[in-house]
Amino acid sequence: MIERIVPTETETAEAYGDLPEATLLPEEEPIVKSAVAKRRAEFTTARHCARQALTRLGAPAGAILTGERGAPLWPEGVVGSITHCEGYRAAVVARPAHITSIGVDAEPALPLPSGVLEAVALADEQVAVKELLESAPDVRWDRLLFSAKESVYKAWYPLTRRFLEFEEARLVFDPAGGTFTAHLLAGPARAGSRTLHTFDGRWLSQDGIVLTSVTVPA
Repeated sequence: MIERIVPTETETAEAYGDLPEATLLPEEEPIVKSAVAKRRAEFTTARHCARQALTRLGAPAGAILTGERGAPLWPEGVVGSITHCEGYRAAVVARPAHITSIGVDAEPALPLPSGVLEAVALADEQVAVKELLESAPDVRWDRLLFSAKESVYKAWYPLTRRFLEFEEARLVFDPAGGTFTAHLLAGPARAGSRTLHTFDGRWLSQDGIVLTSVTVPA
């Protein structure tokens, strides 16, 4: 499913739930040593997916440690993103010659808890989400907005090494095209010689999951 919203230059792997064959490498064990069983299982399967994707890319499929705020640390010469939610885990990787940065996020296609939309969305985004929920109720637009902002952050951070708050990106969705645009209100991101004021994203809602991706081409 994830391959439908990422470029062909990427390699992907996904799992619908946890896999009995998934294991952690010794270096990864400390990351989840205090985690509850559910968190440990989803982390383990997500890392298993990441190693599958790395192998398909022809990159070293060793331990994937974490950096600041839990961001995965990829082998040299690789960019990528990992996501997991209830019932779904996925990883996407690429070479920097093709993709400068990528962020993916998966969420259950369920309404956001009360008060969360107001906490993560700008006033005009809240209006747009409510209108979309009325005009196209088959998609959980509130959850999709949350997911898209997560993908924006995951693509933003490797380029800027700065945190991005929810209110620092304004999203505009194309319901028919399966795309969205993120306007970077925190200031531009640099990608090589380019100055980016917006990110382009794609989204998908299927099988009880909403998926989003943001890709910055090389």
